[in-house]
Amino acid sequence: MSILEIDAPAPPPPTAGTGDADVPRRIGTRRSASDRAFRAVLLAAGGAVLATMGFVGCFLLLRAWDALSRAGWSFLTTQAWEPDSGNFGIAAILVGTVLIATVAVTVAVPLATGTALYISEYAPTRVRQTLVSIVDLMAAIPSVVFGLWGFFFLQGHITGLARWLSTTFGWFPPFQVPGADPHDPLATATVYTSSTFIAGLVVAMMITPVVASIMREVFSQAPVGEREGALALGSTRWGMVRRVVLPYGKGGMIGGTMLGLGRALGETIAVYMIISPVFAIQWHVLANGGSSVSSLIALRYGESTPFGMSALMAAGLALFLMTLVINFAASSVVARSRSGASS
Repeated sequence: MSILEIDAPAPPPPTAGTGDADVPRRIGTRRSASDRAFRAVLLAAGGAVLATMGFVGCFLLLRAWDALSRAGWSFLTTQAWEPDSGNFGIAAILVGTVLIATVAVTVAVPLATGTALYISEYAPTRVRQTLVSIVDLMAAIPSVVFGLWGFFFLQGHITGLARWLSTTFGWFPPFQVPGADPHDPLATATVYTSSTFIAGLVVAMMITPVVASIMREVFSQAPVGEREGALALGSTRWGMVRRVVLPYGKGGMIGGTMLGLGRALGETIAVYMIISPVFAIQWHVLANGGSSVSSLIALRYGESTPFGMSALMAAGLALFLMTLVINFAASSVVARSRSGASS
């Protein structure tokens, strides 16, 4: 009999109660000292951010309590700003802040989307990195430079466009300019300067690089397999972008837009240098005059009495809360998107 023909004895079956039965294994991760230290640093950083935000809110609330307790709910409905006489509120400046931010986002988002799509999808590889560097460099330009550009250059060259918008779309109430005759070619152009429209255009130029950088980063992370699959099925480049890249990058588009909106709401120097403060609700974005919360604080900070400073802190608290609400709403929308869920 050969060795290969010898059968090996079968192992005895396990018996109950002997400890040989199958039991689930506990799988765990033993973190090293460096991993535990890194985790602690991250937790501390996140907690510090939340604590700082809470401290800022508490500081603004404490400093604004005197003004809020005297004004009450009329603080949200009063248009005038005369704190020392007891007649003050943020109705006008809050509307102006929202209008400036709306103009800025309306102009910046299409421009940023086109820039991001061109860099990530259409630009030649040899110039793509150069374009990325230029856009990032534009995001680092100080706001005072944009303010000077808007005051000395843009304001003098944009009045023709403002007049055309008022003439063509004057049936739309925000584009009406009271006291101006759009059909008179000799009418003065000063009614179109220092307007919400010009301030919004300057802020739009400021937030476009930030929004474009975020969108470009998200667009570039669209799955390669889905890109190639769409092209292999006969789709054009624009069809692939419309069916694959844009749906995937919806979260990044919303996040970038909200980040730009947050900067537009809090922009100070550029708006302060261009707009003429008017403490009345100004719905006409092409007309002279307007206001915003941040420019009001910059304008009245140096000359305010202690109670006037409390009123300014109350205005800052309102802007702080409005920004928080917008950011939390945007984060909930981003989290439901595909790119947001993956990150």
